[in-house]
Amino acid sequence: MRLFLAAAIVCIVPATARAADAKAGQAVYDKSCKSCHGADGAPNAAIAKMMKVEMKDLRSADVQSMSDAELKKINSDGKGKMKAVKTVAGNDADNVVAYVRTLKK
Repeated sequence: MRLFLAAAIVCIVPATARAADAKAGQAVYDKSCKSCHGADGAPNAAIAKMMKVEMKDLRSADVQSMSDAELKKINSDGKGKMKAVKTVAGNDADNVVAYVRTLKK
């Protein structure tokens, strides 16, 4: 029983230590994402018009229903005319996704 309990604790501690931080994600978002996606997740209309694209509102049910992995993939690989954001990787990518989740309408 003690061995099982020790194994369970070892498995749980790393998972909680890696929990995404929405506040840290906001700082990264503000630096790397806000110019196109707006402070509140609403697309920057001028950028969308210039690029001739329809940007999704990050607050929308459509975006919010995507998995964390899907959101991270768009960030790391890009989508459509959006290029990959190479400066947002690892824990920063997890934190940005956590922040985007706070934008939900």
